[in-house]
Amino acid sequence: MIHPSPAVPAHDESVAQLADLFHLLGDPTRLRIVLACVTAPIAVSDIAGALSLSSSLVSHHLRLLRAARIVKAERQGKQVFYSTADAHISGVLSDMLEHIAEPSTNNETGADV
Repeated sequence: MIHPSPAVPAHDESVAQLADLFHLLGDPTRLRIVLACVTAPIAVSDIAGALSLSSSLVSHHLRLLRAARIVKAERQGKQVFYSTADAHISGVLSDMLEHIAEPSTNNETGADV
């Protein structure tokens, strides 16, 4: 599915914010945590168990992800459940997963990037 391309932000502040967002998602542990939150809200202990991480490490990463509005938290009783902040985040992740699953087209020019 092809989405219309929005205008590229010309403001340095927008570019810096986008770079920060990609930097946060560039950490494999944080990316795995966000991916665990895509399908349904999930508790810290369940994320930790599924990813074989400590709850304190997961909580630390979730604080960073929440501050960047990548995930959101919802308290239900004594537990806090995390999910992706909105459809933009899940859409970007879904699109990128589809992208890496596609076979290479070998249209590369051989130029170093």
